[in-house]
Amino acid sequence: MSLLFAALLGLIQGIAEFLPISSSGHLAVLQNLFGVGEVDTLFDVLLHLATLISICIVFRKDIVDMINEAIGFIKDMRHPKPDEGEPKPARRLVLMIIIATLPLIIVLPFKSYIDKLSGSTYFIGVAFLITGAILLLSDRMRNGKKTEKNMTVGDALKIGLVQAIATLPGISRSGSTITGGMAVGLNRSFAVKFSFLMSLPAVLGAVLVSFADAVQEGIDTANIPAYLLGMAIAGITGYFSIKIVKMLAQKGKFGKFCYYCFAAGIVTIVLTIIL
Repeated sequence: MSLLFAALLGLIQGIAEFLPISSSGHLAVLQNLFGVGEVDTLFDVLLHLATLISICIVFRKDIVDMINEAIGFIKDMRHPKPDEGEPKPARRLVLMIIIATLPLIIVLPFKSYIDKLSGSTYFIGVAFLITGAILLLSDRMRNGKKTEKNMTVGDALKIGLVQAIATLPGISRSGSTITGGMAVGLNRSFAVKFSFLMSLPAVLGAVLVSFADAVQEGIDTANIPAYLLGMAIAGITGYFSIKIVKMLAQKGKFGKFCYYCFAAGIVTIVLTIIL
């Protein structure tokens, strides 16, 4: 694997993973229409790990609070204390993220079919257009008032269902879950935070499973410099991509990415026809 190829894929992963434009869709288009080579399993795992780290850096305070509250919850189960009223916000956030992750279980039996859709650039082009429509809708939604303090189990499940649908290539996970969060009344800033934090269990689980597969396939040590370069670029660009999404969502301009998605969808469909 060349350093240039690794850098390109790292850049695409870091940008498209968090900006609402679908990283899976872009990688599939590059492979199907432009003959970009298949990414080996280990490199794919490492790129996702790099973007996972970028989420942890941006939301490090929230993650530390959630870990502390999860540990506290386990301790309370072993040594119950008198009722202290409503649970702390960080503890409620952990619960809501767990609930929002549950709908992904529904997707597991259909994983092979979803993977096959990555080979259909017609489907991906249409999915880009759908993502554009979702983003166009997002800026027209009122800024809600719900946060981890008062969102409901039903809210978390609805957002989780949206995340399950967003496993389809070309449908942006961040774009659809942030819009879904705003649709159930979440505050814009919290909708962004919840979208990224709820991705942690899913991405971490996928990384662990894929890493086991990668080890079985074998590791080519000659590619280690390319792996490290790709990871560094994915992590750095991912960090700034999250910052951009947070800023635009707070200003109510998150949906501006719809124009890019509309253009990407049209170009993908046209290229599929003529190539």
